[in-house]
Amino acid sequence: TAVIHMLMEAGVQDIIACDEHGILYPGLHDGLPGHKEALSHETNPRGVRGGLAEALEGADVFIGLSVGGCLKPEMIRRMNRDPIVFAMANPVPEIMPDLAKKAGAKVVGTGRSDFPNQVNNVVAFPGIFKGALEGRARQITEEMKLAAANAIASLVPDEELNEDNIMPEAFNPKVAEVVAEAVRSHIER
Repeated sequence: TAVIHMLMEAGVQDIIACDEHGILYPGLHDGLPGHKEALSHETNPRGVRGGLAEALEGADVFIGLSVGGCLKPEMIRRMNRDPIVFAMANPVPEIMPDLAKKAGAKVVGTGRSDFPNQVNNVVAFPGIFKGALEGRARQITEEMKLAAANAIASLVPDEELNEDNIMPEAFNPKVAEVVAEAVRSHIER
């Protein structure tokens, strides 16, 4: 839910949210938990129905924060050309990065340290907290989080950016200060 809201804040409009039963949409069934009910109204503007396979038909990006093994190679093959796959379940991702690449994914990120493009909250949080504390922020806002994300992305020089190098390493010593400065600059007074 938080990732979806951050993507929307960044301007992404066509998001399809899925849970373990499939695509969320208004009226899916009675008893849908509150956050999923809200997502059913905030996402899926094209009214797609079905499961994960249907959600990924023609998709550009998959962001998995769920359960290992749920993303199959044939689902990636149904996505748009050169899709991006963030398989973040840990320790077993939704699909192993090598299988995702073999199925056609151009960029693959994972929570695992034994594959390229490890996405780990340790890249963001020390700098976010440092900037918020130094700036005496009363709360962490979506703008501060987006500023942190952009700061992190800026740390990979264009000439080093490639499919296996989309973000700085978790323990890059520059990250915390660059993120802290970005967060401080977006504190509402």
